[in-house]
Amino acid sequence: MKHVLKIGAICLLALATVTSCKEKTKQVETKAEVKAARPNILYIMADDHTSQALGIYDGILKDYVHTPNIERLAAEGLVLDNCLVSNSICSPSRATILTGQYSHINGVKILAGGLPPTHPTIAGVLKRGGYQTSIIGKWHLKQEPTDEFDYYSVLPGQGRYWNPILKTKENWKDYMEGGKAYEGFSTDVIADKTIEWIDKRDKDKPFMMMCHFKATHEPFDYPERFSHLYRDQDIPVPSSLYDKGAETTGRSFKGQSVDNLKERYLLASKDPENVPGYMKYPELPLTVDGLTNDEARYKTYQKYVKDFMRCGAAIDDNIGKLLDYLDKSGLAENTIVIYTADQGYFLGEHGWFDKRLIYEESIHMPFVIRYPKEIPAGTRNSDLIENVDFSALFADYAGVDYPETMQGHSFRENLKGNTSKDWRKYGYYRYWDHSIDRPGHFGIRGERYKLAFYYGNALKENGFTKENQPKKFWDFYDLEKDPNESHNAYNDPEYQEIIKEMKVEILKQREALKDTDPDNPEIHEIIESHWNA
Repeated sequence: MKHVLKIGAICLLALATVTSCKEKTKQVETKAEVKAARPNILYIMADDHTSQALGIYDGILKDYVHTPNIERLAAEGLVLDNCLVSNSICSPSRATILTGQYSHINGVKILAGGLPPTHPTIAGVLKRGGYQTSIIGKWHLKQEPTDEFDYYSVLPGQGRYWNPILKTKENWKDYMEGGKAYEGFSTDVIADKTIEWIDKRDKDKPFMMMCHFKATHEPFDYPERFSHLYRDQDIPVPSSLYDKGAETTGRSFKGQSVDNLKERYLLASKDPENVPGYMKYPELPLTVDGLTNDEARYKTYQKYVKDFMRCGAAIDDNIGKLLDYLDKSGLAENTIVIYTADQGYFLGEHGWFDKRLIYEESIHMPFVIRYPKEIPAGTRNSDLIENVDFSALFADYAGVDYPETMQGHSFRENLKGNTSKDWRKYGYYRYWDHSIDRPGHFGIRGERYKLAFYYGNALKENGFTKENQPKKFWDFYDLEKDPNESHNAYNDPEYQEIIKEMKVEILKQREALKDTDPDNPEIHEIIESHWNA
């Protein structure tokens, strides 16, 4: 009898052990499934590659730009029609994307701003959540990337188009020192290094790779394989190319004229060896001898926009290389691919080049996203998305908690067509830098209306003087009736009630986002003096 009991006990123990093993195996499998389900994130960002120069957005260049791979990405994913930057200049935009914070919170307000290595980023949030994180290409945040990146290889400053220097942890030196030169065109080099890192990664973890191109930043250079584009073509011009100044539209300031770019071309043509890197333009010299001002502007525009589109063609070419790699490596199905730029750019609209301003061409970021498991192919979304939201989207996809110190909102449900009723109605914008031609300003952009207050008042460390202040303070545009922003309707009687409501909304946004200038009484004096002007 004792033997029977003993055998029975052994059998029960064995059964319990088998059951326990099955449960443990099931738990391991469940964890593995969750781990496997978490998507990789390939975030590709260009510099200044404005929406007007992509074939996925309407405009006069749509049939001229060479962007077949971006168009493929859009056909397989979704395009955002109203993705807005909150401060249209390179370093601040990049800092906002990484930190999930507006400029006044993360401290990177102007081009010269740097992000301290101790400042938390979305890379660290994902890394602590089990992701590998990497950034390759343009950094432009001055100080060394934080250890929240498992790997980095970044350009010093703006970097250069040819034989770029890239700095890693092994050869980092501050500012323009350190690094190693790589032979070739920078866009090609950055894409190749991106593929190399993904290929050699720890395959037991999901990854977030940030691939940042220098292109299409001035001087808009390009590889020889795209030099044939547009040789025998005249590119159409925007209707406002020949705007001469604020008097034609009633706007509050002059802006950065294409004529200024012409002067840069002429200076670089005379002394190409002794101009700064951003003025080492391809195919100089340019001459405008004997031309009227409008004829010279037209010639400048033709060179400018052709170089810009050739430079963009090299980006597109490398996006195709990255997409092909994902296909061949079996990663495409479970990898979110995003293509965007750090802000928009003027391509002759309003007679301007560059960015910085709350005008449409400047604040619109192109944005395409593909995630076959979740996002319907060939779709578009017109919700107001801001670059501060990117970090929240990454955290949502990664299945990690989004820090309370970050200010973004995930738009994952928006991408699936499930926009919540309380989604934002206005995007908030603030440009902190200042010159008399492009004053410091803040404002809001809604679905139809836009209102901006040009307070001027640059930061003390950025050369502020009271003499260098704007004389006008308000721009208002009805984007439905005036999509090209050719008439400042601030004084039009039909909009006065709307403007009053929007002024209240601006103040509400400033309070909600904590952008209240507590340490700058001069701005409060300017607001008090001119808010109802």
